[in-house]
Amino acid sequence: MKPEVSVIIPCRNETETITLLLEALFNQSYPHEQLEVIIADGMSEDSTRVCITEYQAKHPEMAIKIVDNPKRIIPAGLNRAIDASSGEFVIRLDAHSIPSKDYIALSVQGLKDGLAENVGGVWDIAPQNENLIAKAIAAAAAHPLAVGGAKYRFTQKAEYVETVPFGAWKRSTLISLGGYDESLLTNEDYELNTRLTQQGGRIYLDPKIRSQYFARKDLRSLAKQYWRYGYWKAQMLKRYPGSLKLRQALPPLLVSGLAILLVLGIAFTAVRPLFFIAACLYLLVLLGIGTQIAIQKKDIIMIPLVAAAVGCMHLSWGTGFLFGLAGKR
Repeated sequence: MKPEVSVIIPCRNETETITLLLEALFNQSYPHEQLEVIIADGMSEDSTRVCITEYQAKHPEMAIKIVDNPKRIIPAGLNRAIDASSGEFVIRLDAHSIPSKDYIALSVQGLKDGLAENVGGVWDIAPQNENLIAKAIAAAAAHPLAVGGAKYRFTQKAEYVETVPFGAWKRSTLISLGGYDESLLTNEDYELNTRLTQQGGRIYLDPKIRSQYFARKDLRSLAKQYWRYGYWKAQMLKRYPGSLKLRQALPPLLVSGLAILLVLGIAFTAVRPLFFIAACLYLLVLLGIGTQIAIQKKDIIMIPLVAAAVGCMHLSWGTGFLFGLAGKR
């Protein structure tokens, strides 16, 4: 029987989490016989494919298909998976996400009810491990002042929004939009949603639709992630300058402002107090966020660790954005 829903998943070297995702999909309230799972593998060099094939063998009642993604980038993998899909509805997930039990059922119902052309939910950010810095990064990634008002990271209100993580679509909608833009190495979801809204489409965020998402485990990988986010956001905004939001402009303004004051301070001693004041004010903001989370977690060590994580996110995103505007990598 032809499946009603195709779950598409881009992945590469996801040994640690791919089985967790497959188990979450197997335990969905949605019927197995109406579901297919298509994994676009970016030529993994670890045992990701072994994990998938072993899971296939143990659970033949759930259709799982692997397609090659030789370009090894997320939007290309998503397009290959869409090409291989046959369901009327397409739900996009990541290999390091864990959807709640009713994720598919609620997403499909939202589409059937005509709520929007793209229906999505809320991320519950989780640490990759039990290290303190991993916990601090996960907490920071769910704070509005750290992530710039991305409602899918913290809201409890159902509403129409500009983007959602992953998303659920009618297959016909994705085809009519031309799929994901393979010239972008990230921000592919936001760019696709921008095209959708420019054509009159709607995006609905339902907080009952939830998935667990694993944050980065250390500051180095966090910095790389947010630098990449900023860089490719700039590439996208070159095409859609009208989609720029104030919150997206703040990190590059922060980085450029501090950099200008630092350079001027080196040349002119009179400017040095201004740099010191600006840096101290920003540090106070970071420590304020850290203190708020430390109170929630009842753990004082969260103050400096969360401050470091939020600062890493802001400065990396802002720097990447500026490099992206300059067209440099």
